[in-house]
Amino acid sequence: MINKKLLKMLRWKHLIQLILGASCFFTFLSNATAENQKIAAWINEVKLGVLYHDISMWSGIRREAGMDFNLEAIFAPHVKFLGGTIRPSIGGSVNTIGDTSKLYSGFRWQFEHASGVFLSLGLGGAVHDGKLHLHEIDRKALGSRVLFHIPVEIGYRVGAKSSLSAYFDHVSNAFLADHNEGMDTIGGRYGYRF
Repeated sequence: MINKKLLKMLRWKHLIQLILGASCFFTFLSNATAENQKIAAWINEVKLGVLYHDISMWSGIRREAGMDFNLEAIFAPHVKFLGGTIRPSIGGSVNTIGDTSKLYSGFRWQFEHASGVFLSLGLGGAVHDGKLHLHEIDRKALGSRVLFHIPVEIGYRVGAKSSLSAYFDHVSNAFLADHNEGMDTIGGRYGYRF
């Protein structure tokens, strides 16, 4: 019991650090000098979101609960491909009640229409702090610590800097380990483009 309380307290600590870090980052960029703007030129967009945790869309089974706070940076270097751009990204989702949280990175292909509507598809890897094997009925058996990460996002640009979007992601080990229940999240995100 003490371990679970301590774990939940640590999760809230990480969540608060994530929110404070994002706030400091946005403050830093809004007050950036010419030298700091060179650093900011490496980041194309930052996204913040609230996601519904462990829906059974692709994975087919729901065991965990709560909401996830999501933070992601999409970097500026890019390659044009099939009418869109491919950019590297890194991000993470922290679960609000102590279930599985994850960090991920990968590549994102994004197509943007002149109307402001955009579609983004990605592929990458993720690491998580969840369970590997089925020991508890309310926790996913994800099979391995490193998983594939597949995000899908559709949204709308609100002006030159901001966007609102619906976001879905799936993580699993693609049956490369004994257990592979996978996990899906879905929700909304706000993006700020630099």
